Amino acid sequence: MISSFSWRSAPRLAFDVGTANLRVISSERGILFDEPSICCFDADDYNGALVAAGAKALPMADRTPPKLRIGRPLRRGVLQDLAAARALLRYAGECVGVRGRISAKSTLIGVPADATQAERRAFMTAARDANLGVVQLVSEPVVAAIGAGLPIMEATGCMLVECGAGTTEVVVISLGGVCVSRTVRVGGASLDQAITDFLHLRHKFLIGEQSAERLKLELADESVTGSGADCDMQVRGRCIEAGLPTVLTLPRQAFDDVLVKHFTMIVEAVVDTLNETPPELSHDILERGIILTGGSAPFPLLSTMLAKATGLDVMVADDSRYCVARGLQALLAG
Repeated sequence: MISSFSWRSAPRLAFDVGTANLRVISSERGILFDEPSICCFDADDYNGALVAAGAKALPMADRTPPKLRIGRPLRRGVLQDLAAARALLRYAGECVGVRGRISAKSTLIGVPADATQAERRAFMTAARDANLGVVQLVSEPVVAAIGAGLPIMEATGCMLVECGAGTTEVVVISLGGVCVSRTVRVGGASLDQAITDFLHLRHKFLIGEQSAERLKLELADESVTGSGADCDMQVRGRCIEAGLPTVLTLPRQAFDDVLVKHFTMIVEAVVDTLNETPPELSHDILERGIILTGGSAPFPLLSTMLAKATGLDVMVADDSRYCVARGLQALLAG
């Protein structure tokens, strides 16, 4: 529950640790650091020396020789690489001016709502090893609701779908707490993988992670701009049959089945959550509708499928990618 924090000193910074990006926020200046959640290590070094992190490490993905190792702190919202998490948090802290161990009770870190105690301890360990001192963990969907401007402290139900890169979290919030929740381990990263698998299996064509990410963003942009389903998408990669780099041209609608299959899992999670929601909260949601936040929220197909399945109004929060960051900033400001 988020109502008040018993800080011995006011929190200085907040860290939004995401599968795709790590952001550092302050109460006065907002986002101080926003870079990809990725590190590159020297695999030949016994201690795994850090070679690059964040934006400098991203171009190295899928391009490293055997002596280098790419590490990502989270996969599908779960902390899987403690060394990468520690290195990335330390790197981000140094970039924003953290030197040495900062004072206790001075840092907020957003975590998934369904994070287990073991996962929460892992986050605390990574933060401690990164010299962030004692931290307070807060639920990302609740923080996203604050950033979206929802009245979560009132006696009224709000339904929010946080569409992250690693997970999609569906929550019903009232009086500062989560009343009903459901998490599915699908997000922007799994959509990237679905696009990659589709091209591999259907067209015998290979692309890397960054190419899949760019293609996904182009598909979203085409939907938003309304340039028509007949437009062609050009993909650069390697043809398996010819064994040569080439350009594959496909109509945009060729990817519709991939998108529908991906978003269907999110729609099912929303419907299941609504089935478990108490009547009075259901009444509130009927009036307020469903709010979407996160990087995948702007896909019009997702809003259309949710509205059709639930009969509710579906709205995308303003600047949906940064709702968690805005919510953390609001908590820091008190």
